[in-house]
Amino acid sequence: MRTVIVGVGNPLLADDGVGILVAREVGRLLSGVEVVEANLAGIPLLEELVGYDRAIIVDSIKGRDKNLGRMRKLRLEDLGMGLPSGSHGVGLGTAIGLGKRLGYEVPGLIEVYAIEVVENDRFHLGCSPQIQAKVPELAARIAEDLRLN
Repeated sequence: MRTVIVGVGNPLLADDGVGILVAREVGRLLSGVEVVEANLAGIPLLEELVGYDRAIIVDSIKGRDKNLGRMRKLRLEDLGMGLPSGSHGVGLGTAIGLGKRLGYEVPGLIEVYAIEVVENDRFHLGCSPQIQAKVPELAARIAEDLRLN
């Protein structure tokens, strides 16, 4: 099964870059997976998924201080097919649905790991120390999920 791990984020926006850091770490923990770093979502992200059987997408989501670093595993169906919102434009669910209708070879299994962060909209190179410290733990959880499935 061809698997791609896609880290989504912008390393110049503080904790927004955590998805990329976690994806890199998963790639170090597992052989036989490809890692892609993406700072765009929506349709450009869809193009990174074409040709794989399975895609794991890791991204930050805005949360609250009490949930800082908490990771949630979502299925594509959990994301819905909503209208464009936020900085990503067309949402992932919408982009995948459009890609399928247009005949793109999208993965049959797409999972999203969302990591709650507080600061993802301020220019700052690198993650906060609290989020940076969570990267190995989050990557290990994703790698374990992949080994089990």
